[in-house]
Amino acid sequence: MFSVYGTSGKILTGGLEQVRDLAPVQAVARTRAVSPIGRQGDLTPSSVVLAALGQGGGGNAGGPSPTGPSAYVAHEALAAYAGDTQRQVLTQVHQLMSRKLISVRSGASLRHAQRTMSRAGVGQAPVLGPAGEVRGLFTRADLMRGLPDDLDEAAEMAAVAHRLASPVDEVMWTPVPVALSDTPLREAAQLMLDLGLPGLPVAQDDGQLIGFLSRSDLLRGMTHEPPLDLWS
Repeated sequence: MFSVYGTSGKILTGGLEQVRDLAPVQAVARTRAVSPIGRQGDLTPSSVVLAALGQGGGGNAGGPSPTGPSAYVAHEALAAYAGDTQRQVLTQVHQLMSRKLISVRSGASLRHAQRTMSRAGVGQAPVLGPAGEVRGLFTRADLMRGLPDDLDEAAEMAAVAHRLASPVDEVMWTPVPVALSDTPLREAAQLMLDLGLPGLPVAQDDGQLIGFLSRSDLLRGMTHEPPLDLWS
């Protein structure tokens, strides 16, 4: 199950197909997706979801190495192996999501958002409203999206300075799909692939952020030794 949140609050709660086919979500995804959106018979089959998760624009692209001290891991998945060699099947988002909440507030400048993500070593961050509710998703690619590419050096520097002073709300991905903690991992991965999302915020029913599932989280879950059996 997923929800869709925008600047005015929750728009929809529904299944994979309902969220994927919602017109506002489709409209935003067409301008930002890292790969074409699948529709009906053209939907990417689940058998290739895992291969596509490694495409550019992933959740923590440019971030720290998974083995570094600041890398965050699937805590519940790793805990399952403590003193036990039996493999555990992972089926729901909460088992792989990161609980290290990196977010920016609605109204924050792009400069502040960029510094927040750089310090945390992530490529995206949910944008939260005054009460901590999800309003959108900001990605590193949004920093310079839409700026003219034919400016001279002086004009380019002025345009960049103006952009960095702008509020994150002007360029964030909204409305944005949000997963619930018990959303099946298969459906979360499929939605990320279909819409070109770098990751999914994970929230409670009231929109309060509790985690984030990135492509890197999915890949870590698949490659950790001993390997995790994601798809039963």
